[in-house]
Amino acid sequence: MTRSVWLKADSEVGDWETRKRRITAGIEAGVDWVLVDEEDVDRVSELGQINIAAFTNGDVHVMEAEAEDSKADATIVGKDGEGDGTVDLPSDFSGSADLSTLRQNGAAPDGGYVRIFDEDYEAFAEAVAAEADFTIVIGENWQIIPLENLIARVGEETDLIAGVRTAEDARTAYETLELGADGVLLDTDDVDEIRKTVEVRDEMGRESLDLEYAEVTAIEQTGSADRVCIDTGSLMEHDEGMLVGSMARGLFFVHAETAESPYVASRPFRVNAGAVHAYVRTPDGGTKYLSELQSGDEVQIVDANGRTREAIVGRAKIEKRPMFRVQAETTDGDRIETLLQNAETIKVHTQDGRTAVTDLEPGDEILIHHEDTATHFGERIEESIIEK
Repeated sequence: MTRSVWLKADSEVGDWETRKRRITAGIEAGVDWVLVDEEDVDRVSELGQINIAAFTNGDVHVMEAEAEDSKADATIVGKDGEGDGTVDLPSDFSGSADLSTLRQNGAAPDGGYVRIFDEDYEAFAEAVAAEADFTIVIGENWQIIPLENLIARVGEETDLIAGVRTAEDARTAYETLELGADGVLLDTDDVDEIRKTVEVRDEMGRESLDLEYAEVTAIEQTGSADRVCIDTGSLMEHDEGMLVGSMARGLFFVHAETAESPYVASRPFRVNAGAVHAYVRTPDGGTKYLSELQSGDEVQIVDANGRTREAIVGRAKIEKRPMFRVQAETTDGDRIETLLQNAETIKVHTQDGRTAVTDLEPGDEILIHHEDTATHFGERIEESIIEK
């Protein structure tokens, strides 16, 4: 599931300058959508690249006229209507003006906005979800239970967007019933909170890998080869690195060059990844040859606990260097290997923590990621392939 962050920026937020500051902060932080009033759409589109959802009054004739000129990517019904409590809910939803508008052909809104005051509004939100691409729900008294109920009942027929005020609220919404909301509508002027919410969104979408230890069975000098340093546009932490190896089914965890030494300055944006033939794991779960990497490509950063994130390659630096061949055996008897530069600055992860490749010895246990699948043009496939 791809999560999203929406930012509330309609007239309830404040005057245009207040809304503008909030929208600008959202664009800079990387939110996916802003929710604004119809009259703000044109000037919001001038602030930067962002998906724009606009509240509409639900008048189908006005909507048809506005649809031709509007720059909104989606329209939302419910504000100043039944959805937010301005108009009373009908006892029979078949008489609902908001639902009738959503069912219109042609210029029907893309989504509905519902404030959950009680069970009736929860039921109304469920009815909206059956008609809308996006269903935005704001818990007024209770937040978790109504969201749980809607997640359980609505399924995948709509994108369920939950109203939140903090990044921690967003985390809860994303994790509710394990499935979580598809997105959150954030209502805050706090720039840090906007940024943190985007970080939570990114974290929710990231893969978590199972890493294991394999026993080093051989390490030997092999002469020189064309070695690749992957210089990214991101600074890595002390326990982060990349997964690289000669065999796609078994990749070695190689630390980023975050450690200071008496002779070489740290390069926390860099992983000295090995020879040009080797694979590096990518965020989509595939691999790329180190020789193929170029500026703008995405690679996967992983920490020693298997948590992942993405990074953009700034450059791939290729130089001829002396190499080690490192071979290891997994607990199920599979032997994997790779070539790493013969230098004290190249660190792998053993049971003792960060360990220079020059200090590795047979019998050491080294951190790897092992899969039973092979790859073809970087894509995982179920096929018998021999690599040795």
